[in-house]
Amino acid sequence: MSGTAWDVLIVGGGSAGLSAALMLGRSRRRVLVVDGGEPRNRVAGHMHGVLGRDHTSPLDLLAAGRAELTRYDDVVIESATVATVTPADDDEPAFEVVLSSGERHTTRRILVATGLRDRLPEIPGLADHWGSGVVSCPYCDGWEVRDQRIAVIPTSAANAHQAQLLRQLSSDVVFHSHGVALPAPARASLEARGITVDERAVTEVVADGDGRLRAIHYDDGTEREVDVIFVAPRPEPNDDVLQQVRARRMRNDGVDWVLVDEDGRTSVRGVWAAGNVVSARATVPGSMAAGNTAGAAINADLIDADIRAAVAAAG
Repeated sequence: MSGTAWDVLIVGGGSAGLSAALMLGRSRRRVLVVDGGEPRNRVAGHMHGVLGRDHTSPLDLLAAGRAELTRYDDVVIESATVATVTPADDDEPAFEVVLSSGERHTTRRILVATGLRDRLPEIPGLADHWGSGVVSCPYCDGWEVRDQRIAVIPTSAANAHQAQLLRQLSSDVVFHSHGVALPAPARASLEARGITVDERAVTEVVADGDGRLRAIHYDDGTEREVDVIFVAPRPEPNDDVLQQVRARRMRNDGVDWVLVDEDGRTSVRGVWAAGNVVSARATVPGSMAAGNTAGAAINADLIDADIRAAVAAAG
């Protein structure tokens, strides 16, 4: 194998990837972080529920993380994407990684922390407000729209729970079935708490003269003024690298997720994954914790390999 050699190559420089790099850098591991520069939450002006960073920019958090990593001489961050990953035919795990630029690297271990893409319901105008007037997480964005006019546009009946969470924050919540079959008990529970159930199809999301979200249009030609829309995007993991190495996957709610253990270890020797690439529910603090855990686990795995090599050499 040829190219620059690393202990760990981390694919993705978001909160999970940088957290892992911090742990590994502090263990004097040679680490390359390859970052494509498109974190999932880049469209959000602020992140919330992040202790010590509440209501600050998610991009500022990543910038601070990158700055912290400059303390560690063996950690390098490169703006690039990964084209191919090829496992070596060795007793110990090893991989050749080719970047989209053609640059080649070898690494003993890989951590994939590439996040996911949010696929929104195909309603005209909806995507124009993604990250501001259109959001998904009651815990991330609910407090900021307390007591406002809230609309929920679901992708499944399970999103009735999303509306129930929002009812804690506002008395004006409308659940739009929008073609979703809502079981009678779920409907009764919504209506019991004063949540309006509207069965009309949403045809468009419209803005005011300043480009801010103003209203929802229906198929009967009427509209409802709203302040914010909560949706449930379909997650699509950015797991091309994990697919290349044939990590085991399992379908859950219509999405194929790569399986990991509590340390982030996949079914492929030498490959870990953390954050939104393996869980749509991973918030910023959750992703940071997963990266922290994976980084420590990878270092421990490398130590085990170093012990085997030392014993063999001494033998």
